[in-house]
Amino acid sequence: MPELPTTPRGAATSRRILDAATEEFARYGIAGSRIERIITEARTNKAQLYGYFGNKESLFDAVVADCVDRSTDAVPFDVDDLAGWAVGLYDQNLRQPHLVRLIAWIRLERRPTGRWFDNSFQHEPKLAAIAKAQAAGRLCPGDPFDLLTLVIAMACAWSPASGVYTATADEPSAEHDRRRALLHDCVIRAVTP
Repeated sequence: MPELPTTPRGAATSRRILDAATEEFARYGIAGSRIERIITEARTNKAQLYGYFGNKESLFDAVVADCVDRSTDAVPFDVDDLAGWAVGLYDQNLRQPHLVRLIAWIRLERRPTGRWFDNSFQHEPKLAAIAKAQAAGRLCPGDPFDLLTLVIAMACAWSPASGVYTATADEPSAEHDRRRALLHDCVIRAVTP
């Protein structure tokens, strides 16, 4: 991702661009998104957008990195409470549904198979913690990446990428409470040796 401006004015402009591009890419994907709509919404111009982000593909990458960073910061990882972490991801998907939609676009337009991200270093601490907990007998054995993927997939069962049902933040809280409890229980059952 390109270096973002550090001046208050430049940072505010790049933030507006990222926010507008997040909405645009989540709705239309990479191919369907239009720079004109992004710069209009961000109240900027093409020169600034391209100066900060390079091109449309790089802007998309910056948007995904920004959404991942915000989600990662919002839901701290706890290897001894993967069920609680999964519930936190469920809640984050309600607050920030764009990330899951962006990942779906990555699958559709860029990488139909394999890992959707190249920055596996972001997950290395999680994978190391899972491997250590497995070695201590606190988590079921298996590939730590597969276990992490399973927990994330369970947390995304009601996300915008769901093939069955997409939850929204405006549903009754009792529905969310029921899903959180089920998710928590299922993750415990899935990861307990």
